[in-house]
Amino acid sequence: MISRASAVLCGIILSLIFLSGCSTKVETFHISEEYDFSYIKRVAVLPFTNLTDNRNAGEIIRQLVISELLASGLVDVVHTGNVTRALKRQNITDINSMSVSQIRALGKDLKVQAVILGTVEKYGETRIGAVSAPEVTITLMMVETDGGSIVWSVTKTRGGANFLARHFGAKPETLSETALRVVREAIQTLYVY
Repeated sequence: MISRASAVLCGIILSLIFLSGCSTKVETFHISEEYDFSYIKRVAVLPFTNLTDNRNAGEIIRQLVISELLASGLVDVVHTGNVTRALKRQNITDINSMSVSQIRALGKDLKVQAVILGTVEKYGETRIGAVSAPEVTITLMMVETDGGSIVWSVTKTRGGANFLARHFGAKPETLSETALRVVREAIQTLYVY
């Protein structure tokens, strides 16, 4: 029979294992309390800025964002081909330095109430000792097309090897799984409105 002190000690050790077993999850987000999000029925997800060595990371994350937005049922999303053509019609070459008048014109052209901009800061494998694990960091922003104000933004990181992977060789989640979870958790911050 296990003594009470041994049981408490086992409980503490198990708690520490589970707490240290969590992979890295960092999130900061802002949502405008003054803005009426029920006005947003349709959005355009613009091409993402890619700061990683993986040349496809921006488009991979963009497609995941579109998929998660559609799955959420929060908004309708403009097809990416229509977005590309509208950017050309409006002569917008640098998405990150659009003026308010360009944002308004893009909104009218695409018949959207908001555009979503994004940056992929990390997308790949990181090494922790002998263990390699995926890590993804993204930043998303929603800009309303009437006034050009940012009404929602989120920065989310997920990844790294958890306790079981670091100490017992358990397989960490794949890069695709990490990317999907990071996007899903970022989009869920929109549910607060």
